[in-house]
Amino acid sequence: MLSVAEAKSTPLMLWTGRGLSGLAVLFLLFDSIIKLIKIDPVTQSMVELGYPDSLARGIGAMELICVALYVYPRTAVLGAVLLTGLFGGAISSHVRIGDPLFSHVLFGVYLGLFVWGGLFLRDGRLRSLFPVRL
Repeated sequence: MLSVAEAKSTPLMLWTGRGLSGLAVLFLLFDSIIKLIKIDPVTQSMVELGYPDSLARGIGAMELICVALYVYPRTAVLGAVLLTGLFGGAISSHVRIGDPLFSHVLFGVYLGLFVWGGLFLRDGRLRSLFPVRL
């Protein structure tokens, strides 16, 4: 296992990680806010997925809490784990109703790659825990 000192981030890794994390956070903030204000497309998509539209605000609040945990450096790993669970639920919902694979089902995987990839690049502790050797 690498020590944290050996897993130090270069400036390129740090800024790339911040960029990936930032893109994921911006999308997730937008997604949670539209669920909290419950616009018509959110209501329609909840019904299409087979959930009562009354759950939209609760899911939006939960998503906002997970994003807040992800953004705060001390709880970023916990936030990433919780967001991964949220993405898994979204993937499961899209699989259940037979949505298209690359555009809908795998979208949670794409977001997960941004969340974990960004965290991996900007956090030496995570890289020392999961070293990548090429």
